[in-house]
Amino acid sequence: MSRNMLYLVIGALAVVAVTLSYQVYRERQKTTGVEISIGERGISIEKK
Repeated sequence: MSRNMLYLVIGALAVVAVTLSYQVYRERQKTTGVEISIGERGISIEKK
């Protein structure tokens, strides 16, 4: 395997690792708690 091909593979793996890390980070940043809404059908309480 040539040196350039090795650098390409390492670069691609780095991009995949960064992308997956960012997706995990965004998933953990989603808000959690209770959502209370008042509508036509009355009061709705949902746990997130």
